[in-house]
Amino acid sequence: MKPAAFIRHVPKTLDEAVKILAEVAPQDGRVLAGGQSLVPIMAFRLAKPAHLVDINEVAGLDKISNDGKTLSIGACVRHGAFHKPVAGGPLGVLLATVVRHIAHYPIRMRGTFCGSLAHADPASEWCLVAATLDATIIAASTRGERAIAANAFFSGIMSTALADDELLARVKLPRLATGTRFGFNEFSRRAGDFAMSAALVTYRLDGGRIADAHVGVGGAEPHPRRIAEAEVALNGQAPGDVVFRAAADAAAEAVEAMEDHQTTAEYRRDLVRAVVRRALEHAGA
Repeated sequence: MKPAAFIRHVPKTLDEAVKILAEVAPQDGRVLAGGQSLVPIMAFRLAKPAHLVDINEVAGLDKISNDGKTLSIGACVRHGAFHKPVAGGPLGVLLATVVRHIAHYPIRMRGTFCGSLAHADPASEWCLVAATLDATIIAASTRGERAIAANAFFSGIMSTALADDELLARVKLPRLATGTRFGFNEFSRRAGDFAMSAALVTYRLDGGRIADAHVGVGGAEPHPRRIAEAEVALNGQAPGDVVFRAAADAAAEAVEAMEDHQTTAEYRRDLVRAVVRRALEHAGA
């Protein structure tokens, strides 16, 4: 099938983009960056926007910047930009590790980091990264910019705090301290498929004991989030198999696992237990 008819707008500046979006949002106007989620559903006519605001020519949105405290990722930065570390220290390596799990190479050359967050698929790897690392999402509109904490941004399956006339302009990821350990693991039936469960963990060692643990889970609930119960099970403990298994059990018990055509809630909860443990083992290796 082909998409329904639409009008394409190609702004050159962010101000122009948000002005156009404000005008067309009442007519189901949508923002187009990589288009790897939007275009397929338009092709099946599951979405029929009358207007597309194509932001690919907006100056500056394809940039990554680092001020020493945060890594700022513009709305048009492709997944493929992260194949090699884009920042020094653990954060750059973490992003380069996670990106390899996103779909397939051609999609990574077109899809965008910020587009993944705006689409908010529960299984999105970048959504999990944003939630786990406490990212800040910058939304732009004719009213100006507003900063949204990741834990307030995701509200459900493909649902976010963005207003219809807001454009996700950039995402800020906090720098990870030198020596921060991380681990990532996900389970999908085939390579490149959406993960049925995924986990990202980070922590530091202080005197041989875990400190500042972050445990994020995606794919199991309507949106990714940090699991405080698992973090409590880790902080202050020496890393090891017993502690990792206790944290994985805590995560599995804490999630309200979804049940769908793929699997039962009980099975997905078991997957959470497995991916959290494996992510912790990766971090501890």
